[in-house]
Amino acid sequence: MTTTNSLPLTRASVAEAYKIIKPSIHRTPVLTNKSISEIASAPQDPSALEGTPWEGQTPAQPKLNLFFKCENLQKIGAFKIRGATHALSRLISRETHSTVRTRGVTTHSSGNHAQALALAAREANVPAYIVMPRISTPTKIAGTRGYGAEVIFSGSTSVEREAVVRGVIREKGAFLVPPYDHPDIVLGQGTAGKELEEQVWDMVMGGDREGGSVGAPVYSDESSAGKGNASRGVLDAAFAPLGGGGLLSGTATYFGPTPTWVFGAEPEFEGADDGRRGLAMEPPTRVESVKSLTIADGLRTPVGEIPWGVISDKGKVEGVYAVSEEGIKRAMRLVLERMKVVVEPSACVGLAVVLFDEEWRRWAEEKQKAEGKEDWNVGIVFSGGNTSVEAIAGLFGGSGREERQEGKVGSDGKRVAENVAG
Repeated sequence: MTTTNSLPLTRASVAEAYKIIKPSIHRTPVLTNKSISEIASAPQDPSALEGTPWEGQTPAQPKLNLFFKCENLQKIGAFKIRGATHALSRLISRETHSTVRTRGVTTHSSGNHAQALALAAREANVPAYIVMPRISTPTKIAGTRGYGAEVIFSGSTSVEREAVVRGVIREKGAFLVPPYDHPDIVLGQGTAGKELEEQVWDMVMGGDREGGSVGAPVYSDESSAGKGNASRGVLDAAFAPLGGGGLLSGTATYFGPTPTWVFGAEPEFEGADDGRRGLAMEPPTRVESVKSLTIADGLRTPVGEIPWGVISDKGKVEGVYAVSEEGIKRAMRLVLERMKVVVEPSACVGLAVVLFDEEWRRWAEEKQKAEGKEDWNVGIVFSGGNTSVEAIAGLFGGSGREERQEGKVGSDGKRVAENVAG
């Protein structure tokens, strides 16, 4: 796909993208959970700081109200349908529907963009040729095929996937709809941030932000409000996972002229924290290759060139933080057990930062004090929920029998099954 005639990466362009895709997507809910917000607002145990620069210091205690944008309940189970639908719509408008239908579309993806483009193509009556790593989860492979796409397997790295895609383009003449590295994708993904902003306003203020409620602040790309000191009803901070960068750069593009601080979150395992590492270089430099088998499989990819242009802009993305595999699992367990919401590991990196990253927590605490605020409203995008019972069981281990049996001891000292209602 060429970037010619693409809209500029602005807040206004995200709003235009939303008009195009709104009939084709779900306006996913924003949920809150008091117990998780209370956990986030409590200091970490001092033992968690051992071996860190803050060992021996009092743990930070920012006061946080968390708002979860549940893109796991989106069509195909992830936010990716937003960008795929917008990009395909723009492609058809540029090339004509008959041309795109004749040549088809292709992409490479570990699963979520694969399913998104497969569904968008099916709805537009366009053939889709999807390149997927052989190690993709079976549910994502089945979902992609279920939407009518032809699946072609490749190696797991972005270099291997892109090589197979080039072969498909030569053979079929298909148009490439990249998973993240295109303005139309970025703008489509940014619509999740637009909904999040409107929904949080409605929840806090009781109005109708989408309909232009009285008193709601209006931000344009010419606004120069600066970051911080957000008014009541406006998010103080927003988190998005960072893999290829489409969701984070789209979110940052939308929130660019607002007081909302935007952060990225990514896994650190086996160098999957390429965004953080690239930003730490002098000057900031995009890392072009990632080879990681992190449990956050949707984030096993380097940041794309176009998203990097946004993410490396300090005026749009305040910072990127990385979390451990154990931190991801701990956050995921909280979501499953406290919220009763099914999410995939990639969706939990933002929450893991808020809960366990002492650097970010200290930063947030200091900003709250400087602004004279009692608490902050923080938005966290749950990017997807494409996992399986088997995958979740594999992450947390055991069959559950141990937990069911624990403590079931009769008066005679024997372990028995209780015949009582639960």
